[in-house]
Amino acid sequence: MATPSLRILLVGNGGREHALCWKLSQSNLVEVIYVVPGNGGTGLVPKARNIDSVSPDDFPALLAFAQKHIVNLVVPGSEAPLVAGIGNFFRNAGLRCFGPSKDAARMEGSKTFAKDFMTRHNIPTAGYQNFNNYEEARKYLDDVGHKVVLKATGLAGGKGVLLPASKNEAVAALEEIMLKKAFGSAGNEVVIEEYLEGQELSVLSFSDGYTIRSLPAAQDHKQISCGDTGPNTGGMGCYAPAPIATPQLVAEIHRTALQPTIDGMRKEKMPFVGLLFTGFMVTKNGPRCLEYNVRFGDPESQTLLPLMDGDLAEVMIACTDGHLDSVAIGNYPLFATTVVAAAEGYPGNYVRGEPITFEEPPRNTLIFHAGTKAKAPTDAAESKQRSLQLLHAAQNHASTNGSDGHPQALTTSGGRVIAATASASTLQDAVTLAYQAMSTIRFNGMYFRKDIAQKGLRYASYEKTRTSQEGLTYASAGVSIADGNSLVERIKGYVKSTARTGALAEIGGFGGTFQLDEAGYTAAPILVGAVDGVGTKLHIALEMGKHDTIGIDCVAMNTNDLVVQGAEALFFLDVYTCSKLDVNVAEKVIQGVARGCAISGCALIGGETAEMKGLLRDERAYDIVGAAIGAIEQGKKILPLKADMCTGDVVLGLASSGVHSNGFSLIRLIVENAGLSYSDKAPWGDGETVGESLLIPTRIYVKAVLEAVKKDLIKGAAHITGGGLLENIPRMLPDHLAADINASAWPIPRVFRWLKAQGKVDPMEFCRTFNTGLGMVLVIGETKVEEAVNVLRAAGDKVYVVGKLVKRGGEGCIVNDVSSWD
Repeated sequence: MATPSLRILLVGNGGREHALCWKLSQSNLVEVIYVVPGNGGTGLVPKARNIDSVSPDDFPALLAFAQKHIVNLVVPGSEAPLVAGIGNFFRNAGLRCFGPSKDAARMEGSKTFAKDFMTRHNIPTAGYQNFNNYEEARKYLDDVGHKVVLKATGLAGGKGVLLPASKNEAVAALEEIMLKKAFGSAGNEVVIEEYLEGQELSVLSFSDGYTIRSLPAAQDHKQISCGDTGPNTGGMGCYAPAPIATPQLVAEIHRTALQPTIDGMRKEKMPFVGLLFTGFMVTKNGPRCLEYNVRFGDPESQTLLPLMDGDLAEVMIACTDGHLDSVAIGNYPLFATTVVAAAEGYPGNYVRGEPITFEEPPRNTLIFHAGTKAKAPTDAAESKQRSLQLLHAAQNHASTNGSDGHPQALTTSGGRVIAATASASTLQDAVTLAYQAMSTIRFNGMYFRKDIAQKGLRYASYEKTRTSQEGLTYASAGVSIADGNSLVERIKGYVKSTARTGALAEIGGFGGTFQLDEAGYTAAPILVGAVDGVGTKLHIALEMGKHDTIGIDCVAMNTNDLVVQGAEALFFLDVYTCSKLDVNVAEKVIQGVARGCAISGCALIGGETAEMKGLLRDERAYDIVGAAIGAIEQGKKILPLKADMCTGDVVLGLASSGVHSNGFSLIRLIVENAGLSYSDKAPWGDGETVGESLLIPTRIYVKAVLEAVKKDLIKGAAHITGGGLLENIPRMLPDHLAADINASAWPIPRVFRWLKAQGKVDPMEFCRTFNTGLGMVLVIGETKVEEAVNVLRAAGDKVYVVGKLVKRGGEGCIVNDVSSWD
């Protein structure tokens, strides 16, 4: 369905709003943009009109204006109206609003709330304490032994974060916030958090409540003076992409902070729709979340929107309508730099009304207005005249011509007055161009920092020099031998725990060994091998950041395949493949492998960690496969005993632990279509999340089935994996027999009932895809059923009589009474 022409109400008057207005005006979807109140630049953007007859704080008046002018998209620019509930107000009136609800806006409106949210959802952040009592906060400062940061909890225009250099400065800062009310009611509560060393990053991410799409990571300059000194401001400059933001770092930020934030907000019934602006500190221990902002940044917007290769209006509609995953957002392969000019006295009391003059700026630069005001034109025609065209994407320089042909008067009206943005193929060129553009602007008392982006240039230069001086190495190609060695050392203990007779389970050599005679095989045994992996269940482990059970799945898929032939699992080998080795993740996976081996009674005698840069599209992704080798004593029968099977033999089913490791492509589709996140509470569970339930590891049946094999109780066994009941049971049967299965003979787990109903899965497709609650199926002679059931139950398995063997007339497995699953 085509989106009707957009008539947009943009609320705000800063440089951010000018940048948004400029970008929105380029969309073919946009008919008109009403900016309330706007500034000296917004009214001159094509399709835009400044509206000063309505207050941006008067929501009923804004709604009346919107209804009168047939507005169909509201875009609040700053945080204040969002925290006040403008999103709820317009949505309740039936109008789209690109911005979060009042509840979701608390993520910026209350730093204490945001920090507590991070803790609840395990999002890495600095240690902290919240205080609403000055004396308690003062005592904490007296007792604390590390440097701190003080944050007024409420909105403070980006200036409510104080960085004291000493304990005395910290006490003075606390007094300013809580006693002297330097930031008004925003200082009724204060967050005192651990000071983190590192570089800051700003990540701006679009979200529809489920999907996130981020713009390049940026670095801004908060403090007023060069060298990051002086009081905080709303922002004196910005550059992007920040050289420190490597693809690996950005992937880690998304995995550990951004996606958990979006999922956690939805889980807490305050889904985030709009633009989430998250601040990070990149420490030696990884990225740490500093704060959330619930709107576009300023001056980040002026820097990032020129780099965005996409239709901003289309993206906003995709967010408000819940289909962001259907929209492509690209980025031009350029760098951008923004330099902000402020009025004399800013961020304190500053001068207003100073005339501004312009010269023509260089190519590939943009001038974005914030605190500027144009003299009202004498007629409508004059207001649309322009001088000094910007030579980037048809943007106009925002000064106007009067009726005499001379530029119309433009004056300063705010603290941060105007910004120059430039884009280029290198960061250095972007910086140079931005300062050249700034040199074309003049007003009395004009101040701007001279060191914007120098931190990024130094970092890029250092990395280039370090690489050239060290020469090319395997590590510089993206493969870390040191990390591989570190992993080996970490997992040695896990591997050692799987030792058994015949194998010491030690790694580090060229190959693993196994002594058959020590394991009791004095005559040459029959060896049985199996190799398998985990499949797309890995996607869920990655989404959840939970990797400790995947290794168990890998072992189970192999050792269960051995035991159906009557083989004892002797040893196991694994292959862990990745593009970029994350030692912490790999350790968790191999720890799971060791646990699976211990349950199966086999030794983990070797493995391969294959780090192959660029192999996998997602650098955090990995694959795990394994091979198990088992043995059957000389003279013992190899299952299945097809010649011994006959009509009337009983079919037993051993309960599965859940969905095990098959059918996950369909499972993921069903979950996605249901609008669920893996961090949501499972609709079929008892408090666990969707992901936690689906990641329950595959049950290992080795010890129970082997015990029954030793007692000569089993004629055949089938491991129910891909292909389900319908394809795996016939694999153990002779051609003249079939299994007649009664679907009501065992309780189907609730997860399967939900999957079947939610996905409207046909019963036979259901039987062919999932284990339906039975992970292992056995054929037992009629006279041995009672003994077999007792042996299997004594080993800890739930056992059900699910059917019998009959003469085959068609399919090798017939499942009856499937309506019992509905």
